[in-house]
Amino acid sequence: MTRTLPARSPVVEALAAAGRLPAFVYDLSELDAHVRSVRAALRGVELYYAVKANPDPELLRVLARHVDGFEVASGGELAHVRGLHPETPVAMGGPGKTDAEIHSEVTRLHVESPGELRRLLASGRAADVLLRVNLDVPVEGASLAMGGGATPFGMDPPSVAECVDLIRAQDAVRLRGIHAHLASGLEAPAMLDLAAAVVEYARGLGVAEINLGGGMAVSYAEPGRCFDWETYGRGLAELRRPGETFRIEPGRSLTVYCGRYVTRVIDVKRVHGELFAVVAGGTHHIRTPATKGHNQPVAGGEPGEPVTIVGQLCTPKDVLARRVPMRLERGDVVEFAMAGAYAWNISHHDFLMHPRPGFHYLGE
Repeated sequence: MTRTLPARSPVVEALAAAGRLPAFVYDLSELDAHVRSVRAALRGVELYYAVKANPDPELLRVLARHVDGFEVASGGELAHVRGLHPETPVAMGGPGKTDAEIHSEVTRLHVESPGELRRLLASGRAADVLLRVNLDVPVEGASLAMGGGATPFGMDPPSVAECVDLIRAQDAVRLRGIHAHLASGLEAPAMLDLAAAVVEYARGLGVAEINLGGGMAVSYAEPGRCFDWETYGRGLAELRRPGETFRIEPGRSLTVYCGRYVTRVIDVKRVHGELFAVVAGGTHHIRTPATKGHNQPVAGGEPGEPVTIVGQLCTPKDVLARRVPMRLERGDVVEFAMAGAYAWNISHHDFLMHPRPGFHYLGE
């Protein structure tokens, strides 16, 4: 699937003219249209949004129209979501839950270990749980692997069997199904292969509620290419049997496209023959390119000599994009696309104590 990067918005021009950069600009109308199309492609598969990708309240407001629930991974995220959308179903995940998080009132609790389950059982509290499984299946081509071998996430089959026995010996905690988020960064055919393995395992356990996680591929190198939701939705529909509930919980692949990070060039210089543009802000605002080792896509700009765009931090890792073929001068506005997920909320905001960016919204 392909998509077209939108041109620079008049809002961005106005922010630049008013000196209100750096800033994040979120296009809520684009988000609404994208999630609506994903929802239609899923053909009855339940859709939860992984709040960790971007918990911005305005984004959650738009998402709440289309999703069946939210997936959170901490008590802080739970309180945030409950404060904004108290009636929306919530699933609680995460490998290091505190007692307070284990005892939270949520729609589904994703149990990560026998020890976690024993702490829940000892409390005597009622809960509906999914057991997070880590199956020994190949996950080649993933940008991140949370399963398929020894990782801190989920349980191998012997630990799952231990949990099943513990649950069968009491009545307060109810086993509803399994959860399996094995990898991130996979295209639809590979995701369907993993889904088939997870579903086969779930049927062997005799459970009918299956959360297949997220991890749909997002390409920063090809920002016009989008995960093939039609193929994925059609494949899941063919895999699902009557009486089974399939659920997914994507994050990045829902919100990444609606966000822009906009800043201004402070200085341009040449060091040992290489051209650098230093911009206001940097990876303390948008850590994604440094974390994943990619170029953050730059929207627009006139062609020119390749230039590496860096931020203000005192570290050589503060790089937003390397050797971008565009002409930049001091004072120019630079607009980075695909900044709607794992950007501001995953960044080390207080390093060097620079000012925080503004947040602005289009549409709606």
